[in-house]
Amino acid sequence: MSEGRELAGRVAIVTGGARNIGRVIALELAGAGAAVMVNARNSLDEAEAVVEAIARSGGTAAAMLADVTDPEAVDALIEATAAKFGGIDILVNNAAVRRETPFAELAFAEWREVLSIILDGAFLTAHAALPHLERSSQGAVVNIGGLSGHSGAANRAHVVAAKAGLAGFTRGLAHDLAPKGITVNCVSPGMIDTVRSGAAVPSHHAVHQPPVGRRGRPDEVAALVRYLCGPAARYITGQTIHANGGAYMA
Repeated sequence: MSEGRELAGRVAIVTGGARNIGRVIALELAGAGAAVMVNARNSLDEAEAVVEAIARSGGTAAAMLADVTDPEAVDALIEATAAKFGGIDILVNNAAVRRETPFAELAFAEWREVLSIILDGAFLTAHAALPHLERSSQGAVVNIGGLSGHSGAANRAHVVAAKAGLAGFTRGLAHDLAPKGITVNCVSPGMIDTVRSGAAVPSHHAVHQPPVGRRGRPDEVAALVRYLCGPAARYITGQTIHANGGAYMA
């Protein structure tokens, strides 16, 4: 975790915060001084391991299971976070699934599942958290998009559609929430070295190499999220900011 305590006194929720990029975002925000609710859908042990890592570094965190596609579960997550930490200042919508399925084999149920986690989840959490964000003087929402939502990718029509929709949702929400003093931005990671369920490297990773000549690290994404949540980024809203080593140049 980086030096500095610019988020001291703030409260953050990170959905999908138990592993990979979400885990590092939770650690980074805690390192900046925020109290962090680490959300996961199923992996409570991993979420609690993030909380323990934050505690060992002198930070404050808690873990809670909640399916971000379930409105009642999301309401419970938001209210539990506000009750435990006294409010909510930061929402990071990171929960996602990134499957590869040829379009001819893509069932409607899988299409709906991917869009529900990425898009419905962002809507539900932002909607439920809004009363708390409005009471913050530094409210910030950061949605975690993806390279394929801008460049496209084979066998990922559902993921591409959802991530592209998340960038659009960011712009619409930024307009609505700007008068309330809440910033809304999207961080779009490129090819990041993470642990995936299944051994196969995503096909678009296998055939593309970023101009910088390497894959990115989760901490390079987390550092950008931290900045957008902090006091120096209050004039930035409605933006999709890419962290991809030049693989896609907007």
